[in-house]
Amino acid sequence: MSSHTLYVSTNPCASESVTRASKANGELDLAEQQSALMCGATGQSLKVSIPGIAAHMLGAAVIAFLPLTCAVAQEAGPAHKPDSHTPAQDTDAAATQLDTIQVTGTRIRGGTTPSPVIAFGAERIREEGFRDLGEVIRSVPQNFGGGQNPGAGSGGFSGAGFANQNVTGGSALNLRGLGPDATLTLLNGRRMAYSGFAQAVDISAIPVDAVERIDIVADGASAIYGSDAVGGVGNVVLRRDYDGATLGARYGAAKGGGLETREYTATAGTYWASGGVIATFKEASVDPIYAADRAYTRHLGPPTTLYPGSDLRSGLLSAYQGLGDALELRLDVLRSWRHQQTFYEYMGINRLTPVTTTSLVSPGVEFRLPRDWSLSLSGAWAKDEHHERQTREAPATGAVTPVVDDCFCNASRSFEASVEGPLLALPAGEVRLAAGVGYRSNEFRQSAWGTGVVATQGEERARFGYAEVSVPVAGAGQGVPGVHRLEVTAAVRSEDYSSFGGVTTPKLGLIYSPNADFTAKASWGRSFKAPTLLQVNQGQFGQLGFARDYGGTPEGGRDMALRVGGGNPDLQPERARTLSASLAYHPEALSGMQLELTAFRIDYTDRVVQPITDYSQVLANPAFAQVIDRQPTLEELTRIASLARFFNFTGQSFDPDRIGAVIYGNYVNVARQEITGADLSGSYRLALGDHTLTLRGSAAWLDSRQQNTGAQDFFDLSGTLFNPPKLSGRAGVVWERGAFTTSAFTNYRGGVTNPVDGRKTASFTTFDATLRYQHARSDGPWAGVEVSLSAQNLFDRAPPLYTPTSFAEYAPPYDGTNYSAIGRFISLAVSKRF
Repeated sequence: MSSHTLYVSTNPCASESVTRASKANGELDLAEQQSALMCGATGQSLKVSIPGIAAHMLGAAVIAFLPLTCAVAQEAGPAHKPDSHTPAQDTDAAATQLDTIQVTGTRIRGGTTPSPVIAFGAERIREEGFRDLGEVIRSVPQNFGGGQNPGAGSGGFSGAGFANQNVTGGSALNLRGLGPDATLTLLNGRRMAYSGFAQAVDISAIPVDAVERIDIVADGASAIYGSDAVGGVGNVVLRRDYDGATLGARYGAAKGGGLETREYTATAGTYWASGGVIATFKEASVDPIYAADRAYTRHLGPPTTLYPGSDLRSGLLSAYQGLGDALELRLDVLRSWRHQQTFYEYMGINRLTPVTTTSLVSPGVEFRLPRDWSLSLSGAWAKDEHHERQTREAPATGAVTPVVDDCFCNASRSFEASVEGPLLALPAGEVRLAAGVGYRSNEFRQSAWGTGVVATQGEERARFGYAEVSVPVAGAGQGVPGVHRLEVTAAVRSEDYSSFGGVTTPKLGLIYSPNADFTAKASWGRSFKAPTLLQVNQGQFGQLGFARDYGGTPEGGRDMALRVGGGNPDLQPERARTLSASLAYHPEALSGMQLELTAFRIDYTDRVVQPITDYSQVLANPAFAQVIDRQPTLEELTRIASLARFFNFTGQSFDPDRIGAVIYGNYVNVARQEITGADLSGSYRLALGDHTLTLRGSAAWLDSRQQNTGAQDFFDLSGTLFNPPKLSGRAGVVWERGAFTTSAFTNYRGGVTNPVDGRKTASFTTFDATLRYQHARSDGPWAGVEVSLSAQNLFDRAPPLYTPTSFAEYAPPYDGTNYSAIGRFISLAVSKRF
């Protein structure tokens, strides 16, 4: 299979563009490509040949701000395969993203998305000391640590809500705090199976050693990718140029006790003129953090855990093979197994030992057609089986009673056919079109593991079609005053669901550069998300508890309250309008500098949520008055008590005369949710003789509020307990000299307010540091050796505390969705590449 060629100019005074070519030519490895692109102001364009079908993304710092007009071409040199000991080069992104195949956020090859893109390349991940993609996403200020994350759970007593708890042990993207089901996660552009019951996708199941980069678009993308991409989309791109084999080991532990981590990895791969393959395996074991390990949680009954223990085995295979110049076959396979242990004390010692198994098989074929067109056929089969196991031990007798032994089983299938290519040539460039059709199905089943009795079951099927067009209106070569670049993009997607019918979501984008130093982007779109299958199909349940457990006080002998929850078959789809605008500054005079400021707004209507996120305070919080019946009828009380799933947590008999309130927590379509905010990011890379210094940082400000009914006032979400803080940020420095790399970063999460008592917690500032050594020589016994020493929360900052108003003897006194109880964590990693 031939290589694909990029022509990139080093002339700093010309327009920004990329010219494609498809002829065979000599190859450069990625390090040589970047060296060539950064070689200076020769005034000539460099022809760079990418192996296979050009899977590499050349960082925006390399391409986006190195304009192209010169006609002189310089050959890239003879065919060459990277040395097996050469580490992967950084592919960090900036304001403008260019990729010879596909950029996340657009289906146009080599196109530019009108939405800002956050990217972590493989080298940046290592520089900052991250060992899995869960750590990566939790460092992103635009991402909320609530939803499905290991540190979010607390036995359900904290008031963090049904969606903010650790079920599977995995880590899920949760952009803007809209929920893990409102952020789409992709692997090489393909959907993975939902996990657990909240439609979260475990991004940490993907072995990081196989990752080329992860792109995050924190903007609505339903017109491009369909349902779930309301808050945005994260796409994990796998490596295609790996050559050699690497064995690695890591050990770490928390200073205050717990989280002793043992991790082992093996990665092997190679590539040739027409294809390549990479395979990787990871095994990790993590000890829990017990409440007794931290002074501020020792009042919780032993053996309560703050962070779960877990065992993980994960493997991945990715391969591609060209057949001639017109056809390429692709295959991605992922399999992970995770077991975790969580304990909490309530009516006995509760032990949760769930096992989650995730599988994905995604084949594809691409045909390269005449006139630069391509046809792609792809499919994906995914399955996630979560075996939820919970037992309760009576301390007095030691008797163990099964509580839950269910399977939360998810399965999905998808098939897609798409085309992409140029429609016509304009003076500023080619008008390109991407279009496709497909089918997708999702299944969810909650059933008893031993008997197979089904408690909840549902299936959703959807057919879809989409089109996207990119129109270059003007370029620097046309000599239009004040216009260095002007491009318009438009996309539309239509989906037809088996349950509620069809929906169409458009998106419009604009990219404008007045000169080579500035790029402005704007996008407007509509987004859409179908209710989850659990939200629609879950059977109703009732719980009887004391009023004090819900923040209430007894009145006239009525000292109990009923809670009702479960699914709602009458749910309607969620709909949203999204708007974003950004301005990027990338001065030619300072080629290593990039700054970007983004403003955004999301208007969410018919938002499907549980209206109550904090049951421990619901009776005392006036915001929830609309979902509380304080004068329930005997008929209604009898109906709830007759539900198949009715739980009495009082230890006393059911007495309607003692019930003073019914709390309705069923899923509902919330009238409205408004989210506005701004992001600021920047980096500056300085070459100082024989060493390099990189400054890098980002910050996010978020203002979100919710209105449960049209007659109810809005109430704040951001800046309150178990919601994203108003302000988050991360900034630091990376220093490189020879074989040594050192990084230091600070993380900031603003304080949050308890809506019941109005008290605001302190903010949470931590510091991370990493020292890495890569043996420079390519021969000898130490060749390919890399050693990394990392410290997270270097100064052992404890999480800010608040005072729970109920369940205080069971609830940790900190917000686990925003702040971590891990404390200082030191780890040492060693790897050897052959």
